[in-house]
Amino acid sequence: MRLKHNKKRNTAFVYEALVRELTESVVKNNKNKQNKIVSIIKEHFKGSSVLKEELELYKTIYETRHIEKNIAEKIVVKVKEKHDSLDKKRLFQEQSALIYKINRTLSSKLYNNFVPNYKTIASVYSIFQEALPIKDRVLLEENIVDQMSSSVEIKPETQQPIDSIVYSSFVNKFNEEYAESLNEGQRTLLGKYISSFGDNDLELKVYLNEEIGRLKEELGFVKNGLVLVEDERLSEKVDQVYEILDQTKNREIDTETLEVVLNTQSLLEEIEEDDD
Repeated sequence: MRLKHNKKRNTAFVYEALVRELTESVVKNNKNKQNKIVSIIKEHFKGSSVLKEELELYKTIYETRHIEKNIAEKIVVKVKEKHDSLDKKRLFQEQSALIYKINRTLSSKLYNNFVPNYKTIASVYSIFQEALPIKDRVLLEENIVDQMSSSVEIKPETQQPIDSIVYSSFVNKFNEEYAESLNEGQRTLLGKYISSFGDNDLELKVYLNEEIGRLKEELGFVKNGLVLVEDERLSEKVDQVYEILDQTKNREIDTETLEVVLNTQSLLEEIEEDDD
């Protein structure tokens, strides 16, 4: 008997699907949707929630790679023990509240989002279920341990997704509309922003401070080049961008701050491409 995977009750899958939805809304400049998703994540994955506690257990497994096999086995055992001690009634209630909020505020289509590590997350969900047959549990745990201790990281694209229809439709859509519009700096910034929804956004603040400094320095180089070629109009626009970027240091980190930095990254990339 194979245990059915319930996406809506898989805390890690729902979180990663929300992250995908947020990334898409940032790329599309949909501020209303961005604010809704950020609000949901902050409300339901706050420090005192069982959802956050369970999410951390998932992450302990699916974000761990390249370790000794015996260490991976110990981690899986400890994570399962910790999961067994969670307040299951409260967990179910918090999951239900999250599902209700997503369906009411966003759309049930969110559960169709493609999550690259879906297969691993589904496997972790399964080993957390008491109803899973012993044989299936042992095989799944062995597979999970192999992934954690693998010397070569398995790329998400090479994994066979459980839901191939969802995989195909999302990948095609994402590749056509979003993927190519993000450069490496923008992907890094979005990753830092998303991971800051916990109790501590220090890492994001440090990164933003360094990135804004780098962007201002590059804008200075661009400005000097424009002065040399006597392009006053474009030079004035660079000054305006520099001033807007400089003002972000006195503001709280929000989606508007994020957009300023993302747009500046895009502008500089376009200028570099024109120079080439």
